Amino acid sequence: MLRIKRLDIFIIKSFLLLFVGTFFICLFIFMMQFLWKYVDELVGKGLEMSVLAQFFFYSALSLVPMSLPLAVLLASLITFGNFGERFELLAMKAAGISLLKIMRPLIVLVFAICCVSFYFQNVIGPQAQAKLGTLLISMKQKSPEVDIPEGVFYDEIDGYNLKVQRKDRKTGMLYDVIIYDFSNNFDNARIIVADSGRLEMTADKQHLYLHLYSGEMFENLKAQSMSSKNVPYRRESFREKHSIIQFDSDFNMADASIMSNQSTTKDMIKIQASIDSMTVLADSIGRQYFVEASKGPYRTAVGLTKEDTLKMQEAQIRDYNVDSLFEAATLMNKQKIIASAVGRTENLSSDWGFKSFTMTQNDFSIRKHKIEWHRKITISLSCLLFFFIGAPLGGIIRKGGLGMPVIVSVLTFIIYYIIDNTGYKMARDGKWIVWMGMWMSSAILAPLGYFLTYKSNKDSVVLNTDVYISWFKRVFGVRSVRHLSKKEVIIHDPDYQRLPFDLNGLSEECRAYMQKNRLAKAPNYFSLWMSGGQDQEIIAINSRMEALVDEMSNTRSLILLQKLEKYPIIPVNAHVRPFHNYWLNMAIGIVIPIGLFFYFRIWAFRIRLNKDMERIIALNRDVELTIKDINNENKI
Repeated sequence: MLRIKRLDIFIIKSFLLLFVGTFFICLFIFMMQFLWKYVDELVGKGLEMSVLAQFFFYSALSLVPMSLPLAVLLASLITFGNFGERFELLAMKAAGISLLKIMRPLIVLVFAICCVSFYFQNVIGPQAQAKLGTLLISMKQKSPEVDIPEGVFYDEIDGYNLKVQRKDRKTGMLYDVIIYDFSNNFDNARIIVADSGRLEMTADKQHLYLHLYSGEMFENLKAQSMSSKNVPYRRESFREKHSIIQFDSDFNMADASIMSNQSTTKDMIKIQASIDSMTVLADSIGRQYFVEASKGPYRTAVGLTKEDTLKMQEAQIRDYNVDSLFEAATLMNKQKIIASAVGRTENLSSDWGFKSFTMTQNDFSIRKHKIEWHRKITISLSCLLFFFIGAPLGGIIRKGGLGMPVIVSVLTFIIYYIIDNTGYKMARDGKWIVWMGMWMSSAILAPLGYFLTYKSNKDSVVLNTDVYISWFKRVFGVRSVRHLSKKEVIIHDPDYQRLPFDLNGLSEECRAYMQKNRLAKAPNYFSLWMSGGQDQEIIAINSRMEALVDEMSNTRSLILLQKLEKYPIIPVNAHVRPFHNYWLNMAIGIVIPIGLFFYFRIWAFRIRLNKDMERIIALNRDVELTIKDINNENKI
């Protein structure tokens, strides 16, 4: 019992150290991406360090739930990859401890991380989102710092356009200044040209103090009458001119209540209350719109008796010739009828468009709140799902460090993000049910985690690359090359006296097989699928050839070894039916497109087998000559 506890402590320590490191790495990456998104709101505004510190603090808090699943995936991959690479996982399994028992302490730990993630999502996250949203709105409303570039017009000061040809950054002097002043409207624009000047901020940061030297000012004056063709202007030369421009550059925090209606700033209880209230509001608005519609364009005409109303309700439009009634009217009446119809139609269209927009926006807000309610659970649960993916993958891959685990983690997280984002957009746009869209990623990850955990617990080769490479070689007919090396110690020498007779016998079998099966010709399509079983003749030929090659590989002659390496490696099942089941082969043959694919594949393998037989016969003759030379050398 003590050994198990120590093992659990060792596993938890190994995981925790990596988890803390990967968590901060993931958080830093997400923060950089978040910063890049809002960099335009930060640059050039002269924000104080306290404001920037709040921005980074609240953004870090809001990104913690997104960083936790990726950190769990990466840490579990590296942890179990290290265990496999250092053979610690093998030692644990050799001691009778299954993978699930090894994962058991970490399952408890990751479940605690899920609870922490949910707490951040439901309690800390909404508060951080409210603070961060308010801060971003305040940053957008703040005026930028005055930093006038050289040679281009600067329009960040409201009502002014400035151009400076050159400026001295040490003294703050501006040279060759042109100012277009539109603060009193375009009709009363002023143009100021000065040799030099200086622009300073007042102490209260509410105004700019402009000093200009040696220049001229042109100003348009208002015309005295509407019919005046000439607009008077005023020209003024000055040696010094000082003016104050209103410019609020101080940072003012927006009202915190501006984010109170956002779904991201509410916990699950408030979200559910908002959904209920919006649902009741939508029902009441819908009923009110129905009443207005029934009393509006479809209301009963005023001034008619009950009998007239009943007659109008029973009348059918096909009983009247509307065109003849319209043609009987005068031209003025026709214009009035058309204008009235167009006006009523436009009014109805605008009214129903506004009402449709109101209902659509209310439904959209309800879906947003439902999405946020489900998101708080799905993101927290994804930590556990990623652990059941990362831990078995680490045990299967058996590669530690930051190489292969990082690649696998990034690819897995990208796939998860694509699936989750697709479900989110479908749920947001109302194309899918909200719970279906938000739980789609979890529904896909859960079977994947179960499959990988089961395969890793059974020591399956599901991710063994050699198995897949061998399968592709079999499908596309890629064969391995035979490699033989000279043996340092030979216990039994080849029987050089008997081998020529065996090689002749192998050649005769190959010739007989070629004549019997006519490998160079196309096989019969129908008989190909009807015949069953394996080709025992080629299996026997291949076994005999391999036995001879194995015996002759004990030779001391390098020339003979080089010739033995040229013997082909024969796939004995490539030239026959693809499956062992008779009825499955029949079904493949009946489905003509698939059957033709396998037919031409088998034909190609038969042609290659025919060449292999010819090659074996030719090699047998060369090997016989080599053996004859060896026998002659032994006699000498």
